Amino acid sequence: MKSREIVRHTLDLNGPERVARSFGDSDFCGVGCTVTTHSTPWRETEGGHWERTDEWGNRWERIDPTSKGEVVKGVLEELSSIDDYRFPDYSRPEDYAVATQRRAEKPDQWLTGGMPGFTFNIARKMRKLDLYLMDLVLEPERIRKLHDRIDVMLEDMIRNYASAGVDGIMFPEDWGTQSQTLISPAMWMDEFFPRFKKLCGLAHELGIRVFMHSCGNIAAIVPGLMDAGIDVLQFDQPDLHGIEALAAHQDRGRITFWCPVDIQTTLQKRDEKVIRAKAREMLDKLWRGSGGFIAGYYGDNASIGLDPKWQDIACDEFRKHGIASNYKGKPN
Repeated sequence: MKSREIVRHTLDLNGPERVARSFGDSDFCGVGCTVTTHSTPWRETEGGHWERTDEWGNRWERIDPTSKGEVVKGVLEELSSIDDYRFPDYSRPEDYAVATQRRAEKPDQWLTGGMPGFTFNIARKMRKLDLYLMDLVLEPERIRKLHDRIDVMLEDMIRNYASAGVDGIMFPEDWGTQSQTLISPAMWMDEFFPRFKKLCGLAHELGIRVFMHSCGNIAAIVPGLMDAGIDVLQFDQPDLHGIEALAAHQDRGRITFWCPVDIQTTLQKRDEKVIRAKAREMLDKLWRGSGGFIAGYYGDNASIGLDPKWQDIACDEFRKHGIASNYKGKPN
């Protein structure tokens, strides 16, 4: 099987010949678009700090040259400016020509179009998280107007990526702390579930899959994400949920988890036996020779203070053990 087939069989739980992977000779290829936005590159300022402006006009800062940083000033300082704000124009098909070109260059890889987030990830930055969380409670009608405008823009992106030939879209949306979701599950179901369902439904109608990255413990909304149509959940801390709990979600319905060995627990032990055992456990309980799991790699070893050799050990175990013939005759 070629990479594209392996990923498709993985998502369909249709017995790929090996586990799909995002390291080494990766099965995946990402692509963006060339829409003109407010974005500027990171630049170093006094005292070793760094700053940039993102695509919406929010100002970010970080204290080192590699981490993701955080928003320090949202572009919508006043809710009254929602109507006057002009989003970048993601509706022009010509801005997705790069995706069409990449499809032609990489016909055998799974091509994923990069999205800036769904509604929450974009809105929370434009208002800055603390203000935004209050808005959701105190100004639901006004913030809903912002959400509606964001969703129209996202629909434009999905349509254009699909027309350009991608296999799927992927977006980041960090919904959790280390212990719980940032808002109540009830509020998530009321305000965000219908938006997820509509956007995922559009993607599926156009023949493409939906991948979502999220940090933190979002166990409370995983069933809702599955019901809304998310095809893949990418977690860098699978142990925060528990491998058994993730497997239980798979027993409930179709979902694929894309994970490295946990970047905050297992990898930090710097113990080869422990790392190999965890990689094998993830394959045995989540992949099981039938699909539903993608072996991942965290791309910023420096930010988590890790020598790459520890992830290399996990990758080696994923390669050696993630072969369908190892699972023939075993119950799923």
